[in-house]
Amino acid sequence: MDLRNIAIIAHVDHGKTTLVDELLKQSGTYRENQATTERAMDSNDIERERGITILAKCTSVEHAGTRINIVDTPGHADFGGEVERILNMVDGVVLLVDAAEGPMPQTKFVTSKALALGLRPIVVLNKVDKPDAEPDRALDEVFDLFVGLGADDEQLDFPHLYASGRSGWADTDLDGPRENLDALFDLIVSHVPAPKQVDKRDQPFQMLATTLSADPFLGRILTGRVEAGTLKAGETIKALSRTGERIEQFRVSKILAFRGLGQQPIDAAEAGDIVTLAGMSKATVADTLCANEIDVPLPAQPIDPPTISVTFGINDSPLAGRDGSKVQSRVIRERLMKEAEQNVAIKITDTPGGEAFEVAGRGELQMGVLIENMRREGFELSISRPRVIFREENGQNLEPIEEVVIDVDDEYSGAVIEKLTGPRKGELIEMKPAGAGKTRIVAHVPSRGLIGYHGEFLTDTRGSGVLNRLFHGWAPHKGPIVGRRAGVLISMENGTSVAYALWNLEERGKLFIGAQEPVYEGMVIGEHSRENDLEVNPLKGKKLTNVRASGTDEAVRLTPPVRMSLEEAIAYIDDDELVEVTPKAIRLRKRFLDPHERKRQARAAS
Repeated sequence: MDLRNIAIIAHVDHGKTTLVDELLKQSGTYRENQATTERAMDSNDIERERGITILAKCTSVEHAGTRINIVDTPGHADFGGEVERILNMVDGVVLLVDAAEGPMPQTKFVTSKALALGLRPIVVLNKVDKPDAEPDRALDEVFDLFVGLGADDEQLDFPHLYASGRSGWADTDLDGPRENLDALFDLIVSHVPAPKQVDKRDQPFQMLATTLSADPFLGRILTGRVEAGTLKAGETIKALSRTGERIEQFRVSKILAFRGLGQQPIDAAEAGDIVTLAGMSKATVADTLCANEIDVPLPAQPIDPPTISVTFGINDSPLAGRDGSKVQSRVIRERLMKEAEQNVAIKITDTPGGEAFEVAGRGELQMGVLIENMRREGFELSISRPRVIFREENGQNLEPIEEVVIDVDDEYSGAVIEKLTGPRKGELIEMKPAGAGKTRIVAHVPSRGLIGYHGEFLTDTRGSGVLNRLFHGWAPHKGPIVGRRAGVLISMENGTSVAYALWNLEERGKLFIGAQEPVYEGMVIGEHSRENDLEVNPLKGKKLTNVRASGTDEAVRLTPPVRMSLEEAIAYIDDDELVEVTPKAIRLRKRFLDPHERKRQARAAS
């Protein structure tokens, strides 16, 4: 059977996973009466809740006698480590671009990786049925993007289709019949070359491991494309590291191939196909799995370095151990090491004392998803504020700079530019109109300046702005960046909060807790209206007298407290604060709970 391997790449929310749903439906993958879910490829709970793709997934469809292996990739740069390696497995890419938004930062990121590997993209202008769609402008912008990324003549001569993934049609003509996705299927078969590996089926077996996962029955499993040879289940092969060292020799217990949404065991894997192998105990991503006579590993893509780090520690607050079952540092370390194995974009280091671990990764979203996963598994953690990773080069201190692309209503553009270029030390690169009443702002801002900015940005633009960011490069240190301006309200007692006490504290600032919630000494219960921290008593009840008078007792009506999401809490805290994360609660606290210890540390720091 003919074979094609493609990846679907696009910016966040441009409709990759929805398009794959339609490709599966129209290729006859589902039975007629089969119950299907929307965004079938987003199988993980957090992916379904947030509507984003975090892990790259494979699927396979058949069209007119050709098997097409499709890889659905994440759009966020935080999960870019996935995209870079996936592109090594495929021979073509379908680049999806929203006809209204045009190419966005992540489009640029994934396209640059695809063009560098010599892949020839098919461009699909999606969502052309949106009222603000401008497919012709979007197409021109895609061409300009390709030129800017140094595409060669073959890559610039890209075929394009107009489509609506949600309605399930694609056509070469904007005013075409709009019936089905056959035009896309046909274009994939005619434009994407068959894998060159097919000619190497008589050579010794070689495969580069691209993604790692765990199966409850099979144990450790690795997925990748077979680069040469054939492999039967039960044969013995070995794993080589990137440097050519032998890691282990193992017997292949099972070979699985993608068929529709599931994986089916097959007898033999052939060169060119994307398969999953089981049986190894140590081999990991970027290792070469090969026949015993081979000693040279396949070249593997280098991974972009992490840009931020967060400290994961044990939860040592007075409320520790009430919600979660996994509280020891040993258990936390095992879980983080397992994560680092599966996700090559994350690096884990132990800190002196062994009670906390330094986790370095690509961005706040990636860290937030990891913490959320651990929290659901029953872990209790204390998390520090994210810190940017600096680099020394030629005696100079360099810091990561991000390219920020913002689409915002015209009336808010002034406030956004003022925030980015003033206190956050950003540099305005471009500003241009982007459709009816909107402005597109492009700026280069230090990563430090963007920590915690997203919530403020949504407030400044009344929730209507869209912010996208992408690692741009390294630049000399830009000097100090002002952190949070306001101080916090700190509980001075242990116990349960009282409505009357909170009612009296409301004039001091915004509260993060409501009545009848457990509090402890050193816990942050609100934001002070001034710049200094203030210790308060949220347990103070009303003193009762034996005099009764009508009208003097006011009913206690509390303003609803500010509830922060995990990412907001991590971005909000200062260097001397932590976020306490348990399966049932997210609390803010001071690093040192005892007020005397806090004063001592502050004196030592100054």
